Amino acid sequence: MNGAQALIRTLVDCRVDVCFTNPGTSEMHFVAALDSVPEMRASLGLFEGVVTGAADGYGRMAERPAATLLHLGPGLGNGLANLHNARRARTPVVNIVGDHALPHKQHDAPLESDIESVASNVSGWIRTSQSAAAVAGDAAESVAAAMGPPGQVATLILPADVSWTDGAEPAAPRPAPARGVVSADVVDRVAKALVSGEPSVLLVGGSAMRARGLEAASRVANTTGAKLLGETFPARLERGAGLPPIERLGYLAEFTVAQLEGARHLVLVDTKAPVSFFAYPEKPSYLVPDGCEVHVLACDADDAVTALEGLADVVGASAEAVTRQPTDRPDRPTGDLNGETVAAALGALLPEGAIVSDEANTQGLWASPATAGAPPHDWLTLTGGAIGQGLPVATGAAVACPDRKVVSLEADGSAMYTFQSLWTQAREGLDVTTVVFNNRSYAILNLELSRVGADSSGPKAREMLDLSRPDLDFVSLAQGMGVPAARANTAEEFVSALDRAMAAEGPQLVEAVLPARM
Repeated sequence: MNGAQALIRTLVDCRVDVCFTNPGTSEMHFVAALDSVPEMRASLGLFEGVVTGAADGYGRMAERPAATLLHLGPGLGNGLANLHNARRARTPVVNIVGDHALPHKQHDAPLESDIESVASNVSGWIRTSQSAAAVAGDAAESVAAAMGPPGQVATLILPADVSWTDGAEPAAPRPAPARGVVSADVVDRVAKALVSGEPSVLLVGGSAMRARGLEAASRVANTTGAKLLGETFPARLERGAGLPPIERLGYLAEFTVAQLEGARHLVLVDTKAPVSFFAYPEKPSYLVPDGCEVHVLACDADDAVTALEGLADVVGASAEAVTRQPTDRPDRPTGDLNGETVAAALGALLPEGAIVSDEANTQGLWASPATAGAPPHDWLTLTGGAIGQGLPVATGAAVACPDRKVVSLEADGSAMYTFQSLWTQAREGLDVTTVVFNNRSYAILNLELSRVGADSSGPKAREMLDLSRPDLDFVSLAQGMGVPAARANTAEEFVSALDRAMAAEGPQLVEAVLPARM
């Protein structure tokens, strides 16, 4: 057994049985070894950003890592943006990055680079395997590191000669560290603040954005009178009819300031104190109100859900003190097609158990409220702000949950970063319906241009945010990737196209042609 075979067998034994890959010459022995371990599913992406984003989407839904296979430092660099998003989402991912054979590195070949330095930007654990005898143990440790709370990117660098050398053996799985237990003293201090009678906010994120954590948080808020808020961009939010609704912090700093106004106590549960997404002239970056005391109930490595349940018991919350979202679907819209009517159609048609990958950006403003009363579903957001995440995350989520419909809400500009995802969806037969919001503009940047105080009147500035001349034809692009597609110019056309796409099995795309945003 060579090093690559022992590595793949070890990954599978550690329950890492999906590998999203874009390999090169240094990874060929790994590619060849895939046939010796049939339990490993290998999925080809045409760009490394698709590979790393798919691993993020898979990990969010499967709650265990997928592997990536990337070609040397440049391949890792191509995938870095979506590894940044995965790091912010605290998704478990195991990167396998091929490298030159150890004796070859001294010659400074054209693809030689400092892979560890590139990986350090996004990885919580990095190791270069030095021998075939060591690689399986390194792989087992990488999985344990990725799974260690709260979840992280672990990068294993694989020299080519380590792959091809014989004499390797698989390694046994390593136990992942457990989440930390929040002490009773911390719970009591937080409870004292919440029952003080002073205005309080309970801000939850991370692992607390699932049903069990939201139920406990709702009990606490309803019993103490605290305002319940969620982080702006959760990695995975369980929502819909019958689940506790939660208002998320606004993207714009002004909205967050308004939401927190008057608070004297801010309790953080698996999230951080809010800051502005960017700096703006003469506006604050740290958004906690003056005079507000910040209390940390649980950090990202803690068992936040159990801590919330303990807090609910301490403040005397009954099991029934949970607010639940009523069933409420909008009517199928008619008339003009715009962000609001697209959202209404989504709310009317979203199936139970759907997984929504949301990178709609400005045009998706109405999507969340319009789907709040739809059947229970998961909502995955752009955690790190690096666009080009939505389509790959949808791809990985569909691999993780083949029995669930995945709906990808995609802004036109963001879609062009990783549109190759559709080819992988077609090749794998993944059940993903993509909605492209085509307003022919980087609309979010039009907004930001004025917010940062820059002069937006010049023709060159406007042209840099304009996606016309030529207009992007997403129907033709999707069909070229093997995905059936339709275009809608009215609300009626959109409802009809989306209804057909939702009923179909396999990938579909609907292009919503919206008013241009300038």
